[in-house]
Amino acid sequence: MAYRYLFAFLLALCLSHPPHSVLVAQNLPYKAVNLGNWLLAEGWMKPSLFDGIVNKDLLDGTQVQLMSTKFQKYLAAENGGGADLVANRASASGWETFKLWRVSDTSFNFRVFNKQFLGLENQGSGNKIVAVSNSPSNPETFQIVRNSNDPNKIRIKASNGLFLQVQSETSVTADYAGTNWDENDPSVFRLNDKVANQLQGEYQLTNGYGPARAPQVMHNHWDTYITEDDFRFMSENGLTAVRIPVGWWIAQDPNPPKPFVGGSLAALDNAFTWAQKHGMKVIVDLHAVQGSQNGNDHSGARDGYIEWGDSYIPNTVSVIDFLARRYGGNPSLGGIELMNEPSGVNLDSLKNYYKQAYDAVRRYSQSAYVIMSNPLDHDSKVLLSFVQGFNNVVIDVHYYNLYSNYFNSLNAQQNIDFIRNQRASDLSGVSSTNALSFVGEWTGAWSVQGASKEDYQNYAKAQLDVYSRATFGWAYWSYKCQYDQWSLKWMIENGYITLN
Repeated sequence: MAYRYLFAFLLALCLSHPPHSVLVAQNLPYKAVNLGNWLLAEGWMKPSLFDGIVNKDLLDGTQVQLMSTKFQKYLAAENGGGADLVANRASASGWETFKLWRVSDTSFNFRVFNKQFLGLENQGSGNKIVAVSNSPSNPETFQIVRNSNDPNKIRIKASNGLFLQVQSETSVTADYAGTNWDENDPSVFRLNDKVANQLQGEYQLTNGYGPARAPQVMHNHWDTYITEDDFRFMSENGLTAVRIPVGWWIAQDPNPPKPFVGGSLAALDNAFTWAQKHGMKVIVDLHAVQGSQNGNDHSGARDGYIEWGDSYIPNTVSVIDFLARRYGGNPSLGGIELMNEPSGVNLDSLKNYYKQAYDAVRRYSQSAYVIMSNPLDHDSKVLLSFVQGFNNVVIDVHYYNLYSNYFNSLNAQQNIDFIRNQRASDLSGVSSTNALSFVGEWTGAWSVQGASKEDYQNYAKAQLDVYSRATFGWAYWSYKCQYDQWSLKWMIENGYITLN
């Protein structure tokens, strides 16, 4: 009888703490690379994707400020929204900044600080410009007409066919029919679209090209950016897995909601086929969720606002359900990541979602690894107690010696010391739980200026030494990129990093 209880105890222990033999059978820890900018576009990695877009500097989410050339004052949504549009600001800040929603190559909605939209008053029956509508329609749609000699000199045509003009500092109306470009004309404005980093994600790319051109652009990109030859290269150079970012709309392929384009699901299917052929695993990473979990362009955000919360949980769980149903039994599945880099979302809502999404995966597989991304705006140990009740769960942390002023002053050796000390300590804390640890993103890029090849090699080696202690493994960001040290393929080919 005692043996029976001992056996039950050991079985439970193995399920919660997979022994070394189980990890070896699963090829853990993984040596992986992110296939960034493949099934989820990131313009900074390959800007040429956007080259064919008309008015490519006016994409969804672009922040613009508008100055009346006659009055030399900026337009502002009074009180940040909910009131009239005025033209009485000598300098520009939040209330004087508008986020574009692109309707066509030349037509746009202007979203104000408090998320309302500029439009004609009284649902379009008046000519005064106000910011009161919470959802844009025809009265909130404007055409930007750019001067042929100076594209930042513009006039704005309202849906009534007339141009906006500044009547006074407290009155902006759409009732001007002239065509004058003189600086003293009340309908002429100076456009400043350099307010912040421009969003260049999948939404901006597909909506920028529009429904007639986007399918061709996206299919060509998916077919050529990553091919079976890349899986062969990765396998031959010591990589055992890929982490593939996808967007929530993949669950509605082949007919996702506009402006997204169908076809990425077939490409993901190809990745599983190629991975199996070349002895690799696929980690499917839900990188972009509906509503945006962090406001970044790679989250699928239209304009940078973080909308994800409790109301979006059912939709996001349904995406995980779709992925688990399709790939849960695939022998090449390395894991399903429930969300990438949440930041600025409610922690209780995130945990609620993680629990429901975990349950969705378990409906199709009892053994598939379920990966939970640590929220960027919390300590790396914030999920440790939460994950105690789950099996085959992985905590994903991302380590970049970037994006903080702290790293700007470090030299090469100080960066390396930071990896071997602070990063090693942090990772050790994440690993001290029944959950596995995963450094899901890291890179060879840093803020050091004038670094030698040896510096880069030592920096990469230090990260490999430390991140190899992660019990689930690591994934380099990324496989391809226009910037050399962000590209693992370039790093391997040029002798900056060795994995075999």
